[in-house]
Amino acid sequence: MSAESTVPPASSAPAWPPLGSDPDGNPASSAYQSPLELTFDEPRRPLRTVTTVLGAALALAVLGAPLGLLWAALAPDTPVLKVAEGAIYAEPQPEQPIAADGWFSLLGVAFGVLAALALWFLLRRRRGPVGLLSAVLGALAAAPVAWQVGRRVGLATFERLLETAPAGQAFTKPADLRAGGIDWLLHVLPVPHGNLLLPAFGAAATYTLLAGWSRWPSLRPEPEPAEFSWVSAGTPAPTTAPEPPAPGAGEPPRG
Repeated sequence: MSAESTVPPASSAPAWPPLGSDPDGNPASSAYQSPLELTFDEPRRPLRTVTTVLGAALALAVLGAPLGLLWAALAPDTPVLKVAEGAIYAEPQPEQPIAADGWFSLLGVAFGVLAALALWFLLRRRRGPVGLLSAVLGALAAAPVAWQVGRRVGLATFERLLETAPAGQAFTKPADLRAGGIDWLLHVLPVPHGNLLLPAFGAAATYTLLAGWSRWPSLRPEPEPAEFSWVSAGTPAPTTAPEPPAPGAGEPPRG
């Protein structure tokens, strides 16, 4: 009988662990989650979503204060003259109020763009409607804050001169908005209008463009396909054929 090489049976172990198991092929416990589950199967918590939106909006509203200070520093004051009835413009058609509106509009749009970019990268796992709503509400809240903070820079001095200065004295009026403001709906709900809406417009447009240019359907960073496959430590090594007998070795017994 000729020598027959014994071929070991093929291993029944899979090349990768089944779904729901850890990298070693053991059933996944409640404390173990794959990266895919951690990223996409996180339970939605409405309270956490509301907290995220309100927290981001509050943070942007606070940033409206330095925005108002910057606007007050860049917008020019308007020269006025004291008269018996109060104060009038020192020039027939002053350009300073138009410049104040223009500076607020430019700074507001820039603020909305930067706010959308910041929330896009800071709230990576909340991208989508939550991030968009946070950016828009935050920009809407920041605009009135910037307006009120900026218009009050030098306002006390202007009001004091308006009451005490003699007729004919020239002084300046601090920057204020003429193309924007707040209306009160039913004397309860504030409704901004004019260039107070430009920060929210810049935030909404920028966030929408970022979502449209995102290469991930979920808008959140997704693992590459290579990261989905497990390299199991229990994967059997490929079998090798038995080595030929050495020269001079005894022949196997014949039947």
